[in-house]
Amino acid sequence: MTAGITDTAHAVDAPTVMGLLPARPRLLALGEPTHGEDVLLEVRNDLFRQLVEQEGYRTIAIESDCMMGLVVDDYVTSGTGTLDEVMERGFSHGWGAFAANRELVRWMRAYNDGRPASEQVRFAGFDGPLEITGAASPRQALTALHSYLTARVDADLLPCTAETLDRLLGADDRWTNPAAMMDPSQSVGQTPEATQLRLLADDLVALLDTQTPHLIAASSPDDWDRARMYGRTATGLLRYHFWMADTAPRRMAWLLGVRDAMMAANLLALAERGPTLVNAHNAHLQRDKSTMQMWEGPVQWWSAGTIVNAQLGEGYAVLATALGTIRHHGVQTPPPDTIEGLLYALPQDRYVVDARRLADALGDVTPAPRVSPWFGYAPLDPAHLASIDGIVFVKDAPRN
Repeated sequence: MTAGITDTAHAVDAPTVMGLLPARPRLLALGEPTHGEDVLLEVRNDLFRQLVEQEGYRTIAIESDCMMGLVVDDYVTSGTGTLDEVMERGFSHGWGAFAANRELVRWMRAYNDGRPASEQVRFAGFDGPLEITGAASPRQALTALHSYLTARVDADLLPCTAETLDRLLGADDRWTNPAAMMDPSQSVGQTPEATQLRLLADDLVALLDTQTPHLIAASSPDDWDRARMYGRTATGLLRYHFWMADTAPRRMAWLLGVRDAMMAANLLALAERGPTLVNAHNAHLQRDKSTMQMWEGPVQWWSAGTIVNAQLGEGYAVLATALGTIRHHGVQTPPPDTIEGLLYALPQDRYVVDARRLADALGDVTPAPRVSPWFGYAPLDPAHLASIDGIVFVKDAPRN
């Protein structure tokens, strides 16, 4: 058995990864089973550099706030700000604190220095402005969209003034109240003001659509792309806040589904621009429906990967990363009858496995599901083996 699997294991590099796929995908997804381990981010950085230099990839998108990601993109393309400022203000979820993310941004800036815009690498966050504990105020996205339109269309076409938006939005801490995640009555998402804002946001996006020929002519490509992102983010955030205020059992399925739908819309927009490496949790990128045990019971929803895959087909490819140990979090050597255990028995420290050839090597053997003692690590689901293109395996994650 081990010999058969050994034949499928190769170095994690661009030629090997491309050799697993029928064609160069517009979105190449590299999932991870846990967040914050620098060794996984270093594997991502190495692969991205090779994809840029050998395969023509020009964008990396990570599971971080799409609005904050603009700060990073401005820095790597034009040098706006300082590296310290960018790491503090350009990442959500605390991702700016990780050394490998800092090295990625530093490398991208150095790569772009002196290159024309058409050859530069770009950075994007593709998550909404969302945290586990809640969601941002829609102010930034709404006002940015309104400002973009105000500068380019006749004033009488605008559905509202900036002052009206400001009045309806009120104080931002009303929107970001962390108590709303556990107590829907604390959410402002279904107040009369929020309902009116949803209608106005919808009209602003409709104006963006109806004025497309004029706006494309009157904008740089980046300004147009950002305006569309403002629209997606504003409507998505208002929708998310609406469901934050819901009291029915469907609430969590809606919240998780809305978040992944926002991710998918951002990824599809990036795919229009050119080939992109996507890095996020395996659960957001998988081709299978996602499930999670919440305090209200089990929840199912369609992940960003399922949505993107349904629309791009072979234009979307998925590499799922699996880990052997994270000893500083109590994740010890995997049992030998699990996928991670079989892969851990191989001598290499990190490699990529063709998932289909691995399935053939396993034959009728069905690996046991691995149980993690730490909530922050999600082992690879053996049932997903047939729906991924490759497994990137990292034997051990040392303490950062």
